[in-house]
Amino acid sequence: MASSAPTTPLRRLLEERLTQLSDEADALYREGRERARRETAEQLNQAARRMRQAAEAEELAVTLADAAARFADGAAVFRIEGETAQGLRIRGVGEEAAERFQALRIPLASAAALRGAVETRDLATAAASAAELSAEMMELAGHAADARVTVFPLVARERVPALLYCWGAVQTAGAELLAGPAPAAAPLVQIAAAPAPEGTPERKRKEWDELPPKEQKVHLRAQRFARVRTAEMRLREGRAVQAGRAHRDLYGALRASIDTARTEFQATFFAGCPSMVDYLHLELLRSLANDDAELLGKDYPGPLV
Repeated sequence: MASSAPTTPLRRLLEERLTQLSDEADALYREGRERARRETAEQLNQAARRMRQAAEAEELAVTLADAAARFADGAAVFRIEGETAQGLRIRGVGEEAAERFQALRIPLASAAALRGAVETRDLATAAASAAELSAEMMELAGHAADARVTVFPLVARERVPALLYCWGAVQTAGAELLAGPAPAAAPLVQIAAAPAPEGTPERKRKEWDELPPKEQKVHLRAQRFARVRTAEMRLREGRAVQAGRAHRDLYGALRASIDTARTEFQATFFAGCPSMVDYLHLELLRSLANDDAELLGKDYPGPLV
């Protein structure tokens, strides 16, 4: 029968030292984490002070771009003018590109990720592609084919006057604090305006204000689910999305992901909520198909009932 290792003075010393080192490592980890938290908080406080003191939009854009660059490999600030995103300030690129950025004008119709952030007033994530970000921004920022971009809307009085655009290793929490939280006041897709599926019984539609608070929360959760799932498809299956658009068959290109999302959406949100709207269908149509239902493909099963 094998005996256990003898407890020698050397062994006891090593075990005690290992225990001490483990405790010291834990302490250093906690200290480093607290220090990082303090540094992050101070950075945010400094940025907030500078933004409050900014007298003009240009100064505010500079401050925001500088602060956001601490939470990403690169950051840019756009002003939204009607249906156009106008470049204000950018960090993480060369001097020549930074100058060109200030003359950049991107039609929202040609950049799905920018348009999505404006329309939903919620952050949008996307794989770098011309369809999502525009060819001009792809070239100017030097995005690689596997780059990931996060777009944060700056919301004021239910409008989006500006966007914060970050790429690379984005620390979402810090950047989102700079941009400010998205409001959760009214539904992003008005319930009363949602069309009933053709050939199906009319669901009871209520005005948003008439819904009980509990039911409103279910709608908001459903909208969030739809946006997140669609954003994941764009982010993780960017090539399939582009191929689906090109062949006018997004459902064929993304069948497994769409079917899984539809099954989960129906099971999670339709049961017990008579006023529920198929927000997943609406988001697929808006965000992936650019409001062109034919891009979903002839085999797409249509809205859930």
